[in-house]
Amino acid sequence: MNRHYEEKQMTESRKYSGASSTPSHQWDAINWKTTGRNVRRLQMRIAKAFREGKHSKVKSLQWLLTHSFYAKTLAVKRVVQNKGARTPGVDNVVWKTPKQKWLAVQSLKRRGYQPKPLRRIYIAKKQKGKLRPLSIPTQACRAQQALHLLALEPVAELMADKNTYGFRPLRSTADAIERCFNVLVKPACAQYILEGDIKSCFDSISHSWLLENIPMDKQMLKKWLDAGYLENGEFHLVEKGTPQGSLISPTLLNVTLAGLEAVISKVASPPRDKVYFCGYADDFIITGKTREVLEHQVKPALETFLKERGLTLSLEKTRIAHINKGFDFLGINIRKYDGKLIMKPAKNSVSRFLADIREIIKLYRTAKTENLIRRLNPKIRGWANYYCSVCSKKTFSDIDHHIFQALRKWCLRRHSTKSLKWVKQKYYRQEKGRSWIFTTKVIDKQGNTVNLDLVNASNVPIKRHIKIREKATPYDPALSCPPKFGQVVKRVYLPRREEKVCERSTSHP
Repeated sequence: MNRHYEEKQMTESRKYSGASSTPSHQWDAINWKTTGRNVRRLQMRIAKAFREGKHSKVKSLQWLLTHSFYAKTLAVKRVVQNKGARTPGVDNVVWKTPKQKWLAVQSLKRRGYQPKPLRRIYIAKKQKGKLRPLSIPTQACRAQQALHLLALEPVAELMADKNTYGFRPLRSTADAIERCFNVLVKPACAQYILEGDIKSCFDSISHSWLLENIPMDKQMLKKWLDAGYLENGEFHLVEKGTPQGSLISPTLLNVTLAGLEAVISKVASPPRDKVYFCGYADDFIITGKTREVLEHQVKPALETFLKERGLTLSLEKTRIAHINKGFDFLGINIRKYDGKLIMKPAKNSVSRFLADIREIIKLYRTAKTENLIRRLNPKIRGWANYYCSVCSKKTFSDIDHHIFQALRKWCLRRHSTKSLKWVKQKYYRQEKGRSWIFTTKVIDKQGNTVNLDLVNASNVPIKRHIKIREKATPYDPALSCPPKFGQVVKRVYLPRREEKVCERSTSHP
């Protein structure tokens, strides 16, 4: 079977090599539908072999996938279409033209590959005054990681805990929040929550543990872990951790934390102690009936599990809270008021968003109104869409009010000698009972003059998110139909009976 597939690969490669005299035409001639279909077929075979416990077959199929022409083209395509595609590594090389992309596909070889050091930069964290290290690989290293990630992802998806929602296909933060809702909404649910955060998670994972337990090409993994980084022209060797900024690092983290939910379930009886887990990357919560269960049973088991992998809990961010006092998780404040569970945007998230909006308005104090509106609309729409599945209606109204006040000051500053009535006629319009719509006139693609209005967060409808099934995976035909390349992946939702239960339990303020 493998021999037949290799012959097909060689035939396809010769077809592209003889299609045109220039590499740019060869890149443009790639049939992406066929490419995705062949890679998906191999991934499904890898997942099936792993479910059946045939680890030697998994290894051989992964080898076949990482040497596949189709997988190499998909890896290069992912690198050049990523948000950081224009950010170079230490070699200052960026693949822009079709010729460069095609030559990159041909250069993806295991033999003779040696990764270059990563370029170290620092970005601001949510906490003021703190910086997060970010390591940027070269585009050649990114393509190699994307190639091996195609082979690792089917196995990592089956190994991951069923209630972990970070860096996994089909899952999102909304699923994690809905998981919290389901385990805390009833009156007899757990009353205490352990908020967990792993200290410097990406930078602290043990290299020896990764090399022993990650089901992928060990030689390639060791090269990436030992690559080091350059900072201010000085080379630094890394003895632990995976670099933040690499394509494969999130999946390595998921495999590292796989089994955490099972360990926690063993130390306590979930029906009696009401111990349930919900995680998103290195942030997680664990519910418990009493504080003693979390402090004396769950937390020691958690620390032992993490210590084996070189990780520790963050003392600053790890705490045990009562549900009546509430806690923040993924930007959502979860709390019970008189026995009723309410989830709404956290105050810190609202403050950061408004500070960002005010900073943009300040930077655009001399810009055209059109430019300001086009800059603000994606911010407001994206923030509102993130929180539209929780009780956010009042928060949205408050956000609109603060933005209105900031924009009114922006208008009056530009025309300090004009009256408020004159400013209103210039920058605002009326429609359907609304008399303060911040707007401007623009010309659309058809050449017509239309109104460009500022988006209101309160216009975004509140709709409860339907949670994906815990065991759903795109690599198991019994749980989810594998999509064809280019098609929208259909989510696997809860059964209709559980959806009705969630709807009845939903309560908005």
